[in-house]
Amino acid sequence: MSLPAIKPSEARRLLDSGALLIDIREADEHAREKIPGAHHLPLSKLDEADLAVHQGKPVIFHCKSGMRTQANALRFAAKLGETCEAYIVEGGLDAWRKAGLPVVSDRHQPLELQRQVQIGAGTLAFVGTLLGLFVSSWFFAVSAFVGAGLITAGVTGFCGMARILMRAPWNRSVYGARTRTA
Repeated sequence: MSLPAIKPSEARRLLDSGALLIDIREADEHAREKIPGAHHLPLSKLDEADLAVHQGKPVIFHCKSGMRTQANALRFAAKLGETCEAYIVEGGLDAWRKAGLPVVSDRHQPLELQRQVQIGAGTLAFVGTLLGLFVSSWFFAVSAFVGAGLITAGVTGFCGMARILMRAPWNRSVYGARTRTA
């Protein structure tokens, strides 16, 4: 059983009637922008979560664009069981915002970790290429190293740059507990 997608306005109507909204994005994304009243359950923690909290209420899942919720709809349905009425917000938080529904933003929170990795890797590759062109061809090794790191991250799911960035001072408010145990 897959979960039906509903428009943000229909999700809002269900929320006003007591439905439970669950944000499946990771902690850094949730800290920066969220729908008021949404419960946070990162997709990475879904398997260990107890979704019995819905207590007979409809459950609505959302992410940023709707892609992650759509891709994991079968997992959500299996976790909730057949007796729970559950939905996915079509278009996620982006569609919610476009519909003029309330969103809480905290721009003091760091950028999402994935964006930080993209900025860092892109900067290193660009600077390595420029230095390779204008200073010494040995600097092309920087771009090669970054490329190898991105390939490794894609194949294994382990990103060394993300682990380093999680320990950066500006990320301590979101990843503080993880940096001490990792």
